[in-house]
Amino acid sequence: MRQVFFDTETTGLEAEKGDRVVEIGCVEMLDRRLTGRHLHLYLNPERDMPEEAFRVHGLSAAFLADKPRFATVADELLAFLDGAQLVIHNAAFDVGFINAELRRLQRPMLAERVASVLDTWQLAKEVFPGKSNSLDALCRRLEVDNSGRSLHGALLDAQLLAEVYVRLTRGQHSLLGEEKAASDVQGEPEQWAAIDVSMLRLPVIEPSESERAAHEKLLAGLDKEAGGACHWRKLLAPMA
Repeated sequence: MRQVFFDTETTGLEAEKGDRVVEIGCVEMLDRRLTGRHLHLYLNPERDMPEEAFRVHGLSAAFLADKPRFATVADELLAFLDGAQLVIHNAAFDVGFINAELRRLQRPMLAERVASVLDTWQLAKEVFPGKSNSLDALCRRLEVDNSGRSLHGALLDAQLLAEVYVRLTRGQHSLLGEEKAASDVQGEPEQWAAIDVSMLRLPVIEPSESERAAHEKLLAGLDKEAGGACHWRKLLAPMA
């Protein structure tokens, strides 16, 4: 499956009230492996840059003044996204802004060019209910290095999101592989040969005297707190 991890930076939060896209970052993944292909665009928003937005991404109106307008890069962007599943953190925001830009050009909406949109924010809420699921929070929780993210940046955030997604969805895909899964669907269960484990002998590592003493001290504490009802003592008692 072809996926594109997608992020934007904007002049504000309200696309319908004139805020514009100023940066786009796209990172391609094929069958859960990064391909090395990416698309990174800075855009002239044709308006001023509010101080609040500048503090988030550090892109000034002066820096963006000589960058292309969205109309100039629309075809390049849509060609990169064409037919892919978009993976976006808080997808409604980014899709809303791109659709607003396309609407200005009287072009079809994004949904007509992509296969689907996966919102990793919604996915994270299911995996980690009741917790903060911002991109930074997920990077910390899933041990993704985001030390270079002093400011928001569309390409950097798309790259971080790709790694977050792989770790967030690890274990949710069949370990048997697509070929095995397909045979199961067709009603062809695989036959497994029985394995004789009767001769299997596992090594037994005896504890040292200091380890025995530490264990005995722990059991004594448990026994005291349990009022003499420590189950570990019963397990250690010789069987009749």
